Amino acid sequence: MTTRAGFVALIGEPNAGKSTLLNRMVGAKVSIVTHKVQTTRARIRGVAMEGDAQIVFVDTPGLFQPRRRLDRAMVAAAWSGAADADVVVLMVEAHRGLTEGVGRILERLAEIGEGRSVALAINKIDRVQAEVLLGLSKELNARYEFAQTFMISAERGHGVEALRQWLAEQVPEGPWLYPEDQIADLPMRMIAAEMTREKLTLRLHQELPYQLTVETENWEERKDGSAKIDQLIYVVRDGHKGIVLGHKGETIKAVSKASREELEAFLGRRVHLFLQVKVRPDWLDEAERYSEMGLDFRDGNT
Repeated sequence: MTTRAGFVALIGEPNAGKSTLLNRMVGAKVSIVTHKVQTTRARIRGVAMEGDAQIVFVDTPGLFQPRRRLDRAMVAAAWSGAADADVVVLMVEAHRGLTEGVGRILERLAEIGEGRSVALAINKIDRVQAEVLLGLSKELNARYEFAQTFMISAERGHGVEALRQWLAEQVPEGPWLYPEDQIADLPMRMIAAEMTREKLTLRLHQELPYQLTVETENWEERKDGSAKIDQLIYVVRDGHKGIVLGHKGETIKAVSKASREELEAFLGRRVHLFLQVKVRPDWLDEAERYSEMGLDFRDGNT
């Protein structure tokens, strides 16, 4: 049997549907999905099997104009993921089309795209008419010579199978990189922290989510098969701590319950989750916090 294995980078603007596509390809929730932009901080990898091929997805943070150190580190991680991959998939939202941001990505792709297959995936196709899709495909292909163009709906699954089959043919011949049953190479501690951060992001609708981070401080396997997980939520101001806790602790209780239930479903066993909120004014400038998120602190330098 000839096996294939390789890395596929999903790139695009924030909210283009990269995490949704990754989760559908892999068949499990390994990357957090919210309606807020810039939610994927680390290069989360999901592993999908297609016939004799193993496709390792690098889900990169969305590409946008960075303003802060964290933004710059996220954008650097995204381009680094693309430059290291065997295949790159640019995701563009059908209803938003060729935005300024997509234009900037196309210019950068011209620099790093050489020597690897680059596919175009126009996502959320159910939001526009067929003639709009064809026009957009033509416009984007005129700007960059894509190896293949796919019309997909990551959320509904339309066109995803064809994309996965094509990717399986593109990755190089070679031994598998991960055991067949391993879906993500992130330590479970980080996946657990991301799940809690997703729940916080969904619950808190102001700017706050980008100024908080979650760390799994302790993970204890118990004799009865359950896991005790202690997590710290770092915020930058006292006022933010109050928002996260909520009136009489209602917000933190709701977040803890939602995160615990998702973790139990993911792990297939009981979880005892304990959350604590800490004020840490400078966490956005601490190298250690970036390492926890799989980002390089130095990439945040101007």
